Amino acid sequence: MATFLYKLGRLAFRRRGLMVLLWVLIFGGIGVAASSAPPPPADTFSMPGTESQKAFDLLKEKFPAASASGATARVVVRAPKGGKLADADTKAAVTKLVGELSKAPEVVGSTDPFQTQTISKDGTTGYAVVTYKVPGPEVSDKAHDAFDEITKKARSGGLTVEAGGDAVKIEAEMGGSAEGIGILISAIVLLLTFGSMLAAGMPLLTATIGVSIGISGITALGSTFGLSATTTSLAMMLGLAVGIDYALFVVSRYRSEMLEGRDREEAAGRAVGTAGSAVVFAGLTVIVALAGLSVVNVPLLTKMGLAASGTVAVAVLIALTLVPALLGFAPYKVLGRRERHLFWPQPLKPRQERAAAKRTAKAAARAAKKDPARPNLGTRWARYVLRNPIAVLLVGVVGLGALAVPAASLELGLPGEGTMAEETTQRKAYDMLSDSFGAGFNGPLTVTVSAKDAKAAGEAVGGALAKEDGVASVAPAVVNEAGDTAIVNVIPTTGPAEKETEELVRSLRALAGGLEDKTGGEVLITGQTASLIDFSKTLDDAFVPYLGLVVGLAFILLVLVFRSVLVPLKAALGFLLSVSAALGAVVAVFQWGWLADVFGIDQTGPIMSTMPIFMIGIVFGLAMDYEVFLVSRMREAYAHGAGPDEAVVSGFRYSGRVVAAAAAIMISVFSGFILDANDMIQMIGFGLATAVLFDAFVVRMAIVPALFALLGKSAWWIPRWLDKALPNVDVEGEKLNHIPAARQAQSAPAREHQLVD
Repeated sequence: MATFLYKLGRLAFRRRGLMVLLWVLIFGGIGVAASSAPPPPADTFSMPGTESQKAFDLLKEKFPAASASGATARVVVRAPKGGKLADADTKAAVTKLVGELSKAPEVVGSTDPFQTQTISKDGTTGYAVVTYKVPGPEVSDKAHDAFDEITKKARSGGLTVEAGGDAVKIEAEMGGSAEGIGILISAIVLLLTFGSMLAAGMPLLTATIGVSIGISGITALGSTFGLSATTTSLAMMLGLAVGIDYALFVVSRYRSEMLEGRDREEAAGRAVGTAGSAVVFAGLTVIVALAGLSVVNVPLLTKMGLAASGTVAVAVLIALTLVPALLGFAPYKVLGRRERHLFWPQPLKPRQERAAAKRTAKAAARAAKKDPARPNLGTRWARYVLRNPIAVLLVGVVGLGALAVPAASLELGLPGEGTMAEETTQRKAYDMLSDSFGAGFNGPLTVTVSAKDAKAAGEAVGGALAKEDGVASVAPAVVNEAGDTAIVNVIPTTGPAEKETEELVRSLRALAGGLEDKTGGEVLITGQTASLIDFSKTLDDAFVPYLGLVVGLAFILLVLVFRSVLVPLKAALGFLLSVSAALGAVVAVFQWGWLADVFGIDQTGPIMSTMPIFMIGIVFGLAMDYEVFLVSRMREAYAHGAGPDEAVVSGFRYSGRVVAAAAAIMISVFSGFILDANDMIQMIGFGLATAVLFDAFVVRMAIVPALFALLGKSAWWIPRWLDKALPNVDVEGEKLNHIPAARQAQSAPAREHQLVD
């Protein structure tokens, strides 16, 4: 592996113009394909094999008009304080509002609350349903603006008007600015790490190119494979994250090789051969974690995982080829200001000569006193941990264990208008309907009845369900034209996210079995709460297989990389500890409300159902990134003859600062989303940021070296039979030491640097 990548790095450096041209052609070709591709399909969510999905499919087949793909908006109106909607002036204003909405752009029609009798018992609140020609994602800005203008005019006339539904524009206060904040902080971290504008900009540039290629590829294939616009969100987030990380490690290793005295091409080859090998295996762990989402058996998650894994693969290829090619165009400028002039093929300026003379004198004085240069922060930290391994291990494990305790109280739910920020029109409409029509109005249960005489069966089912505790009302059965299927809408007394509603769904489904025997038909129950129950069960059933697949395959990859059994084992256990602590922090903040005011959280409630699965997939991939980059440098030192403790110090000396910078970049990217107005986006950003914080700085930087100190040589133990059976992938680049000496000849500037430093 290392030898092949070494040759690839040298080739990319030597043929840099051709390599850049190749990537430009790829970028342009995929961009043209994306621009000429049909628009991506609308978002669809399905859960194959569940009762809810079976009911949805039945409705789509038997009630095609009701299941049309056109967007809808539910406009809620309330009379001025002390008045009724039936008052003459108020009724005229509502009628005018409905008429203007029915004539708005892209609208098919709208209902009148007075004709449909969708008015509350106290007569103060009602709602109209506006139907559009196109699905929600395709509603134009012109149509959104017209809708907003009409409702604004109605408000100025004294009505309280709010709206919800997929046709209503979602105001994203942060949007792209969250990503911009993350990129800005990433640039600052890179600049502080490298001390060079060019070296800091190169990872950002290559990561942006990789993400653009990945997103363009998804767009080009969207209509063919059913990849909606939502599919790109995970790909963009992770593509940017790992793209910066991978380029960061290759550039950092190139600088190290240059400072060790190797010429430019040789340094590029060795950077790709060593750090590039770590990039390959780190990328594979991320791809395994993302592709493993297909185990969940939710098509949307499968598509998101596969699309994101493709973008990660592009990031790996760019780090191995485009990054060394760009280094060829600026081989010296990626170095820090202090070292750059030592390699520059021009005479030194007088000031630079004086500075070099002073450093040479200091180096000679240290050599005479046998006083080595002051070790960097990573070295000092590693030595501290090696001196106090038990204390560091206990503090790290107990601290993360305490943070993980709230995770035992995890309650899952699905995001909806009831979880949006209180100032949004969707949330206001939701609250108005709950206040005026009952808590369960926003989460009705849809019961489908299939029978030869669907009308009679539907009436019988509706009558039986109306007698159950927890049911507020049951609407009359609606039968399709064929007369073989009926719909019965059930309004619970409690809200869609409440436990009482979940218990009601389970009791109604248990009752449905007996009703099927009496009516001779099939009874299926769906709706928001029923879908949540089915979705949670789907995730629960897939959790253990997904975790086993991801951890198992990654364990095998890490055994190949490190030729050890205990190193991959502690890597997996450390990940479980950090992700548990992160989930505990999410529960404490977003479910229990701790520090809610600090993070600007409007409402506490259940944790998004997909949160645990997403955190496992994303954080596991990033955690293994840091494990591979940090421990591979330890393995490299150990393979070259260093003792166990010395290998740990060597890993932190050369990789500690870079791993810390990479983690800081990830934390800054994810933390930017904590500022978003949407609680769900806040939750994702907070969860991922805390998970990376715990895993990088507690597990990888503290617990891992402490365990190495306690295990000693045993950390690198592997059974002889397994050692012989495994292929030698040579991630540490041991074979690169056998390269002909002519290639390793030091240049004059490099020798001068060694004298100066």
